[in-house]
Amino acid sequence: MKRRRLVLAGLAVGLASLPSSAIAQQNTLKEQFVGTWTLVSSYVEQDGKRIEPFGPKPLGYMMFAASDHFSWNFMRPDRPKFASNNRQTGTPEENKAAVQGNISAFGTYTLDPGGSLTLQIIGSNFPNWDGTTQKRMVEISGNQMKYFTPATSMGGSAVNILARLK
Repeated sequence: MKRRRLVLAGLAVGLASLPSSAIAQQNTLKEQFVGTWTLVSSYVEQDGKRIEPFGPKPLGYMMFAASDHFSWNFMRPDRPKFASNNRQTGTPEENKAAVQGNISAFGTYTLDPGGSLTLQIIGSNFPNWDGTTQKRMVEISGNQMKYFTPATSMGGSAVNILARLK
């Protein structure tokens, strides 16, 4: 019994002396993945062009729970305000800018150790995604995640760069 405690104590001291990056590397991909991430940049490659659908300084979070639920919302910070101050009475131009400047979704997910992410989308502000299953790829390095979407709601493929919130 004493020997076992000594070995465990030695292991704890050994882990404590490792740099935090070495400990993070020992975590599974899912352990690194779970949490809240803030959107740093987002671009779509479409017809040989690089488009920033949410502008050069996008806003947004992606949240992945250990319970396999997710939610995300990305938006342009420069969307025009509705002159009526009522979302039910926006002009066609105001409604278009609001819809085109935002994407959100929620549902459940599975993540395999190779970085393949399967999303069961329950709901989205883009109704065509409601009830769909979609595939993504993720790569995590330190506190940064690259989130790849092979087919976006506006056509083309997207790369989103996110940083873990502390």
